[in-house]
Amino acid sequence: MKENLIKLIYEKAFKYSEEPIFRLVSGGMSKYYFNCKTVTLSPEGMYLIGNIIFDMISNLEITGIGGLTLGADPISNAVAYTSYIKGRPIEAFVVRKKAKEHGTMQWIEGNVKAGDSVVVVDDVITTGSSTIQAITRLKEAGIFVKKVVVLVDRQEGGRENILNFLNDCGFPAELEAVVLRDEVMALYRN
Repeated sequence: MKENLIKLIYEKAFKYSEEPIFRLVSGGMSKYYFNCKTVTLSPEGMYLIGNIIFDMISNLEITGIGGLTLGADPISNAVAYTSYIKGRPIEAFVVRKKAKEHGTMQWIEGNVKAGDSVVVVDDVITTGSSTIQAITRLKEAGIFVKKVVVLVDRQEGGRENILNFLNDCGFPAELEAVVLRDEVMALYRN
């Protein structure tokens, strides 16, 4: 399944230029770009991602899976759906980029609460800032982060930043990438 996912990411989400023409969320410029929404929102991508990530986390005692909207949403939904089919339901949740401005004014949507353990997901990490933002909101809500899973690690320091932040928060969590930039670049070079 992973080989099929790498191929799908390469075909649908990956762009490369000899010159750094792609502006990243961090503000930096890059020679390559991953628009993973084209994969995470596709039926094949949802199937592959849901199964692969469910297998990566199925041994954990967790209530939910989610992260910062919008990158995490289709991933957590695919895993939640797969978890139900496989008889081990895991709730999907969403961390907002800003608090809801009416009603309960909450940062986190879904069926997770203080004291629960969760997995945080993201589609692509470069510096890790989006993932760190999600972890911050979860910690403030009293929710324990057991693991972080990213679809694509651009291998530019985000992994280390997130692991350091988890450690600073007192979460002895691990971070696992489904796909590394180098694995996609290997297809590009062939």
